[in-house]
Amino acid sequence: QVQLVESGGGLVQAGGSLRLSCAASGRTFSNYAMGWFRQAPGKEREFVARISRSGVSTYYTDSVNRRFTISRDNAKNMVYLQMNSLQPEDTAVYYCAASTIVGIRTSSNDYNYWGQGTQVTVSS
Repeated sequence: QVQLVESGGGLVQAGGSLRLSCAASGRTFSNYAMGWFRQAPGKEREFVARISRSGVSTYYTDSVNRRFTISRDNAKNMVYLQMNSLQPEDTAVYYCAASTIVGIRTSSNDYNYWGQGTQVTVSS
């Protein structure tokens, strides 16, 4: 089992920044690729970003590429999502998730463990 707890969400004006954190506990953190997903009201959960187990490889959905940066610190069992140039359409509950499957995985079905989510609201 892996337990994930997100933090860092909040209310920010358009153009602002937020840094989300996800603390992991349980099994060896470095055994898992990590992802961030988000779900806006009335919409399906969508993939945002993914980072490999070592942290060397990252992948982003097009809408956040060059605005968001995913990173991890395996020594601290932490994964982060730095979000810059936030827009109202980025408003959603953001979830971190852990995956045992290698490669670029954007489906929520490929992730084994999930956090409870943190709300991000971007005002115009």
